[in-house]
Amino acid sequence: MTETAHPDGPIGASPAPEFEPYVRDEVSMPEFTWPAVLVGALLGILFGASSLYLVLKVGMTVSASIPVAVLSITLFRALSKAFGMRRATILENNMVQTTGSAGESLAFGVGVTMPAVMLLGFEMEIGRVMVVSVLGGALGILMMIPLRRAFIVKQHKELKYPEGTACAHVLIVGEQGGTSAKTVFTGFGIAFLYQVLMQGLRLWKEIPSRALGWFRGAELSLEASPMLLGVGYIIGTRVSCVMLAGAMLSYLVLAPAIHLFGDGLTAALYPGVKLIRDMDASEIRRAYLLYIGAGAVATGGILSLCRAVPLIVASLAAGLRDLCGSVRAAPVARRTDRDLPMSVVGLGTLALVAAIWVALPLGTPFSGVSLLGAVLVVLFGFLFVTVSSRLTGEIGSSSNPISGMTVATLLLTCLLFLAMGWTSAEERLIAMTVAAVVCVASSNGGTTSQDLKTGFLVGATPRYQQWAILVGAISSALVIGLILVVLNRASTIYSRKDLPQPRTPPDVGRLTQREKAPGDDAEYYVWHVDQSQAQAQAIPVGKYLVDDHGRICYLVDPGITGRLTRRDDGVEVRKYGAPQTELMAMITEGILTRRLPWTLVLLGVFIALVLELVRVPSLPFAVGVYLPFSTSAPVFVGGLVRLIVDRFGPGASGRQTEAEAETAPGTLLSTGYIAGGAIGGVLIAILNFSDRIPQVLGAIGRHLGLAEGNGLALGTFAALAGFLLLVGLGRLLALPKTPKTDHGGDESQGVLKA
Repeated sequence: MTETAHPDGPIGASPAPEFEPYVRDEVSMPEFTWPAVLVGALLGILFGASSLYLVLKVGMTVSASIPVAVLSITLFRALSKAFGMRRATILENNMVQTTGSAGESLAFGVGVTMPAVMLLGFEMEIGRVMVVSVLGGALGILMMIPLRRAFIVKQHKELKYPEGTACAHVLIVGEQGGTSAKTVFTGFGIAFLYQVLMQGLRLWKEIPSRALGWFRGAELSLEASPMLLGVGYIIGTRVSCVMLAGAMLSYLVLAPAIHLFGDGLTAALYPGVKLIRDMDASEIRRAYLLYIGAGAVATGGILSLCRAVPLIVASLAAGLRDLCGSVRAAPVARRTDRDLPMSVVGLGTLALVAAIWVALPLGTPFSGVSLLGAVLVVLFGFLFVTVSSRLTGEIGSSSNPISGMTVATLLLTCLLFLAMGWTSAEERLIAMTVAAVVCVASSNGGTTSQDLKTGFLVGATPRYQQWAILVGAISSALVIGLILVVLNRASTIYSRKDLPQPRTPPDVGRLTQREKAPGDDAEYYVWHVDQSQAQAQAIPVGKYLVDDHGRICYLVDPGITGRLTRRDDGVEVRKYGAPQTELMAMITEGILTRRLPWTLVLLGVFIALVLELVRVPSLPFAVGVYLPFSTSAPVFVGGLVRLIVDRFGPGASGRQTEAEAETAPGTLLSTGYIAGGAIGGVLIAILNFSDRIPQVLGAIGRHLGLAEGNGLALGTFAALAGFLLLVGLGRLLALPKTPKTDHGGDESQGVLKA
């Protein structure tokens, strides 16, 4: 189809007259105001922190646009009633959700990639995390701006952008007086209190479990988490069931099989360093199941990306045409057509590329490897920002294969580095950083397109939205990087117990970094053991503190991807599995060092291929294989609750629209569960900086002795699920009916069908 044949006119022209947004172009009202941007930035930081906690736990996030919009409407309405302030306009509320949505997308990209640098033998420095967050977030926004007219305006009928359309519905209903955040606040409060009582005061067990003695190697467990329950409800029954199926294969089939065939071995089976008969369930997972799961996750991500190849080609062609058309197009006068000038976009992108070139290496800037890295960031960034923006319009943010795009970027970057002979530790770090910036940019590009769709439907000014999401991205990036480092440090364990003995002590003359352990005034050398060293020395991969003679004095077990759950004094510490982080590190190490247990990885690859052949989505199944069984089980319970609500709730007639489903009471309560549980977990994790505070808080639970058994934990979790069920069925916290008004006429209905 040629440009002139399209019903909306050529690229770069104004939208067709038949479409009118909720707020018409000629209407002028407050929009880009400091209260809106400030509230949006604060909510973005809040939901960014909760999303980061979620991605470190289960490797996924939930779109924050709708809950931020709901909270914005309610907060401004409450302030108006309490202090007689002017009521916020629909465009100000839209500005809040635009600014606030950046935190969630940044959290996914940062949480998936940046902790992997620890597995590559480097410290997760806050400066590098912030640089990646800021550069990736800003790059994704700037690269999306030239695509707005092609994807949002010209193809507004073809690309639905489900979350963006649902958010527009929330804003319009809120303008008409029918939206309440009571459900979100209730869920937030319940989950926050639950998390404090469980994880802080330790009144009940966090992960009730039972080993099946009659089935060696098998164990059933469930993390009693309101956050995971809410995730299961939102992702739905189908996906949650597929995730549990993956967990059952991993922990009820593969783990018992490993014990069955390995218990008789008299030597450790690579990549394990202990006899299989001496391993518990967590050690079996880390030594063998993680590699199988990593192969399945990588394959599932790449296959989901391959299925989108036709869309990728079409998106690139449309993006390039629009970029050329935007340069040729005459300036437009319509308020709803005003983007940031192309000069700002071009100069901003060039400045970011220069910053990436300087920031990539650890030592001398402007090196050849960092220059290639900066070029790859631009190429892969534009490719996957375009793909992410288009796929988000087709299938929504939740199904957007950002992980597959990141894996593809990492694979291609590592192969190029390998061909150039760049395989040193620092060059592996540069390859990982390239993938991290592209991941953040792709994730933020998809979120930006959803926000611009919402603005297009309600009649926002694109230029103001673009400034707002830049503000939200930068403010969230600065805080999310700090939170990531704090969570890791707070849960890091310095252990002297069961220290491994290397075959030959390290040459301390080649170790330059020194560090002290908490409570120990002595200074030790830092020895990072990578996969090749671990195999040669017959000790686990990790970070060790060694004395002047090369003798290991401490194992430094990180909070993210760590394997120890108790300090030497017995205090339990929350660890974060970060399922996709280890995958990124394994790809980098495996290609550039040519050392990887490929047999286990290939088992995962072919498991994913088998699932695709029988038309089962391999990616959620692979995530189930990778995650602990205790993580998939509560997600499955949330999916079961959703099944009952869908069968017998208000939407059982089948007449519920997608926008109504996104704003149903059960969905809003689940959003509150996720945010409240995650924020509670973040705050409690920060308290682990002090050994004294967790001991004092946990003394209550230890004195009562309630956390010893499984009954109370399962009972409280069942109460959470029951409350969610009643809310979803409309028995509790039912939302008021939306009043009908004449504001906007038929155009508001046309918006929701566009």
